Amino acid sequence: MQRREFITLLGGVATASPIAALAQQPALPVIGLLSSVPFETRRAQIAAFHRGLKEAGYVEGQNVAIQYRSADNQFDRLPTLAADLVKQGVSVIVTIGGDTTARVAKSATTTIPVIFVSGNDAAKIGLVASLNRPGGNVTGISFLVNLTMTKELELLSEVVPSVATIGLLVNSNNPNTELTTAQARTAAGTLGRTLVVAKADTDQLEKSFTSFIRQKVGAVVVAADPVLLASREQIVALAARHELAAIYSFREFALIGGLMSYGSSISNAYREAGIYAGKILKGEKAADLPVMQSTKFELVINLKTANALRLEIPPKLLAIADEVIE
Repeated sequence: MQRREFITLLGGVATASPIAALAQQPALPVIGLLSSVPFETRRAQIAAFHRGLKEAGYVEGQNVAIQYRSADNQFDRLPTLAADLVKQGVSVIVTIGGDTTARVAKSATTTIPVIFVSGNDAAKIGLVASLNRPGGNVTGISFLVNLTMTKELELLSEVVPSVATIGLLVNSNNPNTELTTAQARTAAGTLGRTLVVAKADTDQLEKSFTSFIRQKVGAVVVAADPVLLASREQIVALAARHELAAIYSFREFALIGGLMSYGSSISNAYREAGIYAGKILKGEKAADLPVMQSTKFELVINLKTANALRLEIPPKLLAIADEVIE
C-alpha cells in the first residue's frame, strides 16, 4: 500500500469513528421556550433560566436541547407557536411573557408538562387547581406583582412628597389592568394624590407621556407588565426626557437608568423555572410540584438618575434599599 493511500484510509477511520459514536447516543431531551415578547428583551431572564437548569444538572447542547419560539409581541401567533412545539414532541414547555402565554401553552396540550412564570395567583386565574397541588400538567413560579402597587406609590411619594398628581402607565391589553388601576386609585386616595391613568400599547408610549405632561403629572408608576418590560428602554428614556420621577416593578428598569424599582426578582423566578424544568426532565410530575411563590421583594435605587432629576433620596430609603446604583 502506498503512503498516500494509507494516509487517506487513516483519515477515513478517524472521521468515521466519532460519527458512529454519535449515532449510538440517545437523542437529547428538548425544552420548548415559548415567549410572547422578543427574546432579546429577556436576556437576563433567559440567562437566569439557564443557571437554574445548570443547578439541576442540565446544560444546553450537552445534555439538553432548547427550541425557542417567540411571538414578538404578536399575541395572536402564540397558539400556532405552541402547537408547533407540541408537534415537535418537546419534553417540557416553559413560558415567558405573562399569563396569556401560559394559558395558550396549557390549551395546546394536556400531556406535555408546562412551567409558567406568573405575576399573579395561578390558582385564582385558573392556571392550576391549587398552589400546593396543581394537578394536571401545569405548574410554575408566581411572584405576585399586584401586591406591590400600594408600596410603590408610597415609596414614590416619599421621594417626591410635593407632587400632587401621579401618573399610572398600564398596558391596555393586559387582563390585570383593571385590578391594577383599582389598587392604584385606592392607594393614591389614601396618600391624598390624584391619579392619572394612561392605557397604552407599545406604539402609544410617546402619546402617554405627552398626556401626563399636559395633565401636570409630576411622577409616574409603571405597572408590572411583560410588554412594558420589553419596552423598558423607551419608557426609561421618555421619563428622563420629561424629567419625571418614576418607579417600576422590575429591577431591570433601574439597571438601565430608571429612578427606582420595587418588586420580586423576575430573574430569580426564571432561575427557579429552570430548576423545575430540570426536575421534570428527571421524571418528576408537574402535578406534584407546588407552585412556588416568591416572598422576597427588593428595592433598587439609581442615585445617578436621582441626581440628574435633582432629587434627594431620603436616607431611610437608602438604608433599606437592597441595591443602590451610583
